[in-house]
Amino acid sequence: MMMVGRWEAEPAATFARRLGRSAAELGESGGTTTCPDIWELSNGDVAVIGRDLTTAYDGRLPEGVSVGPDERLVVIPRSMIRAAKPDIPDA
Repeated sequence: MMMVGRWEAEPAATFARRLGRSAAELGESGGTTTCPDIWELSNGDVAVIGRDLTTAYDGRLPEGVSVGPDERLVVIPRSMIRAAKPDIPDA
């Protein structure tokens, strides 16, 4: 399906399923309950919980990449995205 116009997040979407494994399962939680995570939402979009490094990367983004005023650049551990790969469908 081809998108027309600007994509908008749907705040009413709910958390449907975790993609991959939890930070605790991967040893990335440091024993805390505030951890990175990846979730598929009820509308098919993906929510990523990670460290906000928007400011740290400001001015160093690759050409053609920008972070809008209502967006944040978040970073998650490599192990999390690798663990989520089997749960992410191919195109």
